[in-house]
Amino acid sequence: MIVTNPGGRAPFVLLGDHAGREIPPALDGLGVPAAEMDRHIAWDIGVAGLGARLSERLDAVFVAQRYSRLVIDCNRDPTRPDACPEISDGTEIPGNIGLAPADRQARVDEVFRPYHDAIAAQLDQRADRPVIVALHSFTPRMNGFVRPWRYGVLHLEDSPLSVAMLARLRAEPDLHPVGDNEPYRMDGTDFTVPHHAHGRGLDYVELEVRQDLLAEAKGQEAVAERLARLLPLALADLN
Repeated sequence: MIVTNPGGRAPFVLLGDHAGREIPPALDGLGVPAAEMDRHIAWDIGVAGLGARLSERLDAVFVAQRYSRLVIDCNRDPTRPDACPEISDGTEIPGNIGLAPADRQARVDEVFRPYHDAIAAQLDQRADRPVIVALHSFTPRMNGFVRPWRYGVLHLEDSPLSVAMLARLRAEPDLHPVGDNEPYRMDGTDFTVPHHAHGRGLDYVELEVRQDLLAEAKGQEAVAERLARLLPLALADLN
């Protein structure tokens, strides 16, 4: 994993569960063609750049997973079968087919656990009360459906910050529509926010940004600028 700006003074702890697309050399690329590793199945396109830029603007720590979600999905309970998917959006992942328990455990030990330990360490080190900001991006088209949202806020109906951030995003005149638990609903499949936020009684917001807005550096700059403006305002709305 990569920890950027670990001494950041902002209350926000930025997370990128799917920021990277590296594969450990021993896994021989999982048997996946290189072109497929450019797709959303391998990573959240643009989140690494967005997180780094947002970290700088907010003076916040950013904990990012460098390895591909195809190795092991760090936003899933590692015991779930889809944590190491055999098929992702129609693409077969040969290196995950018939994965032996010992091999799965090795990925937990080498990839999953260090990432979540790094998040826990950053939360432990903070003297103030942090809030978690989980950064994700989504493909503009899925299963033949063109997704209309530019941004989405995912939550479990238990987050004042999520409600405030949703309102702030919806007040932006150029963002309509903003999804409330769209394009995904936070549910039992999610691991990171429930594990770290609920376990500590922390507030959070999980943001989804459409990938065409983040595909280039210019777009990442624009999204980071907007979020760096809105996140402190949403947090202030709670006081």
